[in-house]
Amino acid sequence: MQKPPRPPSSPIAAARKVALARAKRRKPSGTFVVMLGTGMPRPDPQCFGPATAVVHDGRVFLFDAGAGVMRRMAAAGLSIRGPEAVFITHLHSDHTLGYPDLILTTWVMGRRSPLQAYGPVGLKKMTKHILAAWDEDIHVRIEGLEHQTKTGYKVAVHEFDVSDASGGVVYEKDGVRITAIPVIHGCWKQAYGFRIDTPDRSIVISGDTVPTNTILEASRGVDVLVHEVYPASQVAPEIRIGGKKWPSYMREFHTSDIELGLLAAEAKPKLLVLHHIVRQIEDDDELLESIRDAGFEGEVVVAKDLDRF
Repeated sequence: MQKPPRPPSSPIAAARKVALARAKRRKPSGTFVVMLGTGMPRPDPQCFGPATAVVHDGRVFLFDAGAGVMRRMAAAGLSIRGPEAVFITHLHSDHTLGYPDLILTTWVMGRRSPLQAYGPVGLKKMTKHILAAWDEDIHVRIEGLEHQTKTGYKVAVHEFDVSDASGGVVYEKDGVRITAIPVIHGCWKQAYGFRIDTPDRSIVISGDTVPTNTILEASRGVDVLVHEVYPASQVAPEIRIGGKKWPSYMREFHTSDIELGLLAAEAKPKLLVLHHIVRQIEDDDELLESIRDAGFEGEVVVAKDLDRF
């Protein structure tokens, strides 16, 4: 008895398959992008909170710490003692709900030195309150039978305020340079994307933003652009608190598929990775069609949690 033919793979699904296969062929000492969490605020068991790791020669750099970040770090085979540094794009809850988990779990799992955390003004205050909230836990783990270290739970917070349109280098060590890129995310006073340059690759992570010239300029010709997106066709007023303002909110805080297509057509990244997709109906082909119609002809993938590129 013959097996029924498999349904044909859509172009965007096929592109993801090719990109994942290419990543498997990269040298372990090279640079990888690991999509730990690709979700948005609406809980989705398949898409954990926003978190992206860039791994170079075994060194882990984490960008945002959404819900479930430590579970995803473990699932990806990355060190549960934490990254070399974490970089926070902005202080929205969906990007920071895993921050307490990152601080405390990496300590419990063996981190001895303070976590290096970089982010906008307000990160010091957030960190101080997290440590205060878990003060009893910290006390018991140190003074009780666990005998945890007295240093591993601490965080060295490096706040920055980058206003220059070209961005500012916030981290540079042993061949890895990380530049903060100011972006516009509605009424947030500070929000950033990041550009990561290693000896073998260049990567831009947009953070949450409307389309901006800062991201455009930082992304010209990069190997990978990881960008948030929403399908413009699905945006409409909703029946809920604040739902009437939803279209205005999306236009002022996020980037539509059409806008992203225009940006990518000019920037020409070698690979465009879509994540943090705010939508009602899961239609990857619609996203691809809009991006193509706007003029981008390069490689596009819709990321899933734990993908590597």
